[in-house]
Amino acid sequence: MKKWIKGMTAAGIASTLLLAGCGEESKEKGQEASGKGEEKYQIGVTQIVEHPSLDNAYKGFKKALEDAGIEADYDVQIAQGDQNNNQTIANNFAGDKVDLIFANSTPSATGALNATKDIPIVFTSVTDAKAAGLVKDPEKPGGNLTGTTDLHPEAIPKTIEFMAKEFEGKRVGVIYNAGEQNSVAQVDEVKKVMEKNGLKMVPVTVSASSEVKQATESLAGKADMIYIITDNTVVSALESVVQVANQKDIPLFVGELDSVKRGGFAAFGFEYYDIGYEAGQMAVKILKDGEKPGDMAVQPPQNLKLLINENAAKEMNIPIKDEWKKEAEFVK
Repeated sequence: MKKWIKGMTAAGIASTLLLAGCGEESKEKGQEASGKGEEKYQIGVTQIVEHPSLDNAYKGFKKALEDAGIEADYDVQIAQGDQNNNQTIANNFAGDKVDLIFANSTPSATGALNATKDIPIVFTSVTDAKAAGLVKDPEKPGGNLTGTTDLHPEAIPKTIEFMAKEFEGKRVGVIYNAGEQNSVAQVDEVKKVMEKNGLKMVPVTVSASSEVKQATESLAGKADMIYIITDNTVVSALESVVQVANQKDIPLFVGELDSVKRGGFAAFGFEYYDIGYEAGQMAVKILKDGEKPGDMAVQPPQNLKLLINENAAKEMNIPIKDEWKKEAEFVK
């Protein structure tokens, strides 16, 4: 058992290809769906990187449209973390005059908004739409853009309160890409909440996923815990963080539930599939009912729960307390 547990004894553009397996070819705009006489919409999907959370958000988005009976061809393109690719993808969608752009991440939404002020844009996996400059007022976005965010207002406070209450360590390592506005907004909030709870943030910045493992290793001996926010660069290389946390017996907290399933110890979070689905429902209102994106308020995640990975707890030498079993759901 570890000493840091309270109450326990001491112890280049070519890479922007369609997602593999998508198998859907874009057809001419306005083509009728097979045998149904319904319009088939052309939807451009732009995503900054591939990782399970963003991939699940896309699955949820697509399912919402299917449930609403909307026929669509999806042109799914991944920027592979490259901002130039990201903007080129958005520009191409604007040039193709797709019916709607689904922007899956803050950089993706920014690129789409830079590319067009006419085509409807629905985003998800955006932490703070106002801070990112996407909207002036989340309640009344205006323009051609709206969507769902990936930060429940209680997620960061509850996670940090759990750290402060249940673990003795006071130093928390936070790895993030300072080039992601999404991450900068979160880190500012994390620092404020940590200070209120008597914790000290130990920040480490990276600019690419290849730097994540070394950044994590640099926290050994400097951090009692690690907290990975919903930073796309770091989450795309989460296995590197998990490996170091397991080797060094450092409790690893994460920003969403998919990362718990990938080996993080715990998170107060939500399913990215759900926020993708909710974004899809907004797209349905735009395509099917003629609603304007600018009239639709930006939506935060609707559900929040504590999820703990039992296998990760064993790997990081964290004893599971009985009281946690009353509050949390568990995965292995």
